[in-house]
Amino acid sequence: MQPEPEHTAPQVVSEPVPPYDSQKQQWPGLEADMRTAPRYRASRYRACGKLEGKVALITGGDSGIGRAVALLYAREGADVAVVHLPEERPDAEQVEREIREQGRRCLLLPGDLMDPAFCREAVERTVGELGALNILVNNAAYLNSKLELEQLNAEDFDRTFRTNVYAYFHLLMAALPHFEAGDAVIATATEEALKGSTTMIDYAASKAALITLTKSFAVHLAKRGVRANVVAPGPTWTPLNEADRHMPPDGLAHIGSEAPIERAAQPEEIAPTYVYLASDADSSYTVGEVIAVTGGIVDTR
Repeated sequence: MQPEPEHTAPQVVSEPVPPYDSQKQQWPGLEADMRTAPRYRASRYRACGKLEGKVALITGGDSGIGRAVALLYAREGADVAVVHLPEERPDAEQVEREIREQGRRCLLLPGDLMDPAFCREAVERTVGELGALNILVNNAAYLNSKLELEQLNAEDFDRTFRTNVYAYFHLLMAALPHFEAGDAVIATATEEALKGSTTMIDYAASKAALITLTKSFAVHLAKRGVRANVVAPGPTWTPLNEADRHMPPDGLAHIGSEAPIERAAQPEEIAPTYVYLASDADSSYTVGEVIAVTGGIVDTR
């Protein structure tokens, strides 16, 4: 990894601001192809072994928020399994290299989460090859914004829910026999799930379902000493945005401008919340909660 830079200003005012040098990408998009590279290494973060000896399975861990979480988990002492689409292998291999540089094991799991059999296989391979499964991070998502209601179609609606919600169900049910007290389940939602969206219609709906599903899971899991919670990020600079087919180029370049901080989050700013929720020492009494990390976007009408 690159040596840590010297920091002369607080992080809140040091991250990139719009307009971003952006380009449209074909789905699913690659972080390696982004002209404004997302910041995920969290050089200001100080690890202290919070996840020593743990094993985490992170869907969408090849890029964006998932990549930043994977690296912080490794720095905190966890081995990490990364689920990614086969087309995302270049990004996944970069994550694998950086995790191994931390002295941790990394298992790459290419496949499609819309396939229930693959979800079960991802869990079983994680347990079989890394020895356990202590932290399940349901982070991968499908997004295809709609500028007009007429653009919404049943095929896309189904794909959104199968990726964002059904996969979560299949992963959790497969993981249940392997969980022990002190383990954690974390789902990635969005601030759009808290208020609805005029453009991310099916995406926002699927993430709202994910929140309610997690709250329902949490009651049962808590009786086993397993905590389930949700992170709801605001606009974040990731390949998901560049691969969103209907997002206008100008909107892409100025993503996050509506936040009081007047910029998008960088993945390194979101990832520490996942460390908190994964660490039994930090969040042992945090159950069924939604932690919104939105840069001040608080409208939940």
